Amino acid sequence: MMNTEKFTDRDWEELASSLSEEKGSQSELLAQFLSEDSHDTEKQWKEIRNLSIEKEIDVDKAWDKVYSRFSDTGAIAGENRSGIIFIKNNFIKIAAAALILLGLGVTALYLGKTNFPGKKIIVATDTNHKNLEVALPDGSIIILNRNTELSYRASFGKSGRNVSLTGEAFFKITSDAGNPFTVDAGTALVKVLGTSFNVITNNSASAVEVFVRTGQVMVSDNSGNKTLVLDPGYVGTMDSKLSGKSLNKDPNYMAWNTGLLIYDGQTLDIVFRDLKRVYNMDIVADDPSILDETWTSPINNQAQDTIIRLICTSFNLSYTKDGNVYHLYKK
Repeated sequence: MMNTEKFTDRDWEELASSLSEEKGSQSELLAQFLSEDSHDTEKQWKEIRNLSIEKEIDVDKAWDKVYSRFSDTGAIAGENRSGIIFIKNNFIKIAAAALILLGLGVTALYLGKTNFPGKKIIVATDTNHKNLEVALPDGSIIILNRNTELSYRASFGKSGRNVSLTGEAFFKITSDAGNPFTVDAGTALVKVLGTSFNVITNNSASAVEVFVRTGQVMVSDNSGNKTLVLDPGYVGTMDSKLSGKSLNKDPNYMAWNTGLLIYDGQTLDIVFRDLKRVYNMDIVADDPSILDETWTSPINNQAQDTIIRLICTSFNLSYTKDGNVYHLYKK
């Protein structure tokens, strides 16, 4: 029973993969689990895998027993079973039958830990995909930047409004004074009632960064000892070692979402940094003096090659492209 809280959902998934021998070598996590396991789980797991397919098992009967056990313990509320139909595929039914036949308490704990029927929903973007809009059951909207993962339970809204984020996303949260919205950002927890804000979990300083557009946001570290309250226009940073907030002075902070970059005499090193974040462009100045040139024109959702040509024309430069990297040099 102690292990149900000791290991995360991701840990349980890795343990299941290791026990099923989907991984070639024993992981440190599995070694730790087995060293503390008093149920001989590895042996019994192998017995499940090696069950003869010729042996007749009344799967539906076994499943009904498992369902009844979960209902009696309160793990499944109510009599409506429509929310758990997805579990009844062949693999889960065989696992349920094996659970009844072998009495694997650890397997039962694993099923409970993965929160059936409150399964986890994961939405992710890759390097080439941004502005993916996710509509949550409460009406809140989350827009994901590149290389971002958002996860939440299928029971979202019914038992809290909690999501987890890795990467960067903009949140437009439906107001609900009795049900706060929380974002698990890794090293910080973001809590709001109804507002719009941006969260970055993977910035260069490793601290979670929050920018508030409307409303008010509370950011705290994992221990709960440090807390920031952010008003509109402020950026707050939080991790286990530092915290702070300041008024945002970057007009292009949300350009990853809008695609609009505005400049008034900023140097090209700043422009190139923004183009990397907003348009995923890698630009290298072969002559460092190029970075000291200043730029005053807006960039508004143009194609990458168009942007490079505009820059080269403005400063009498040429460019070559090596893979995904643009190299600029003086003519």
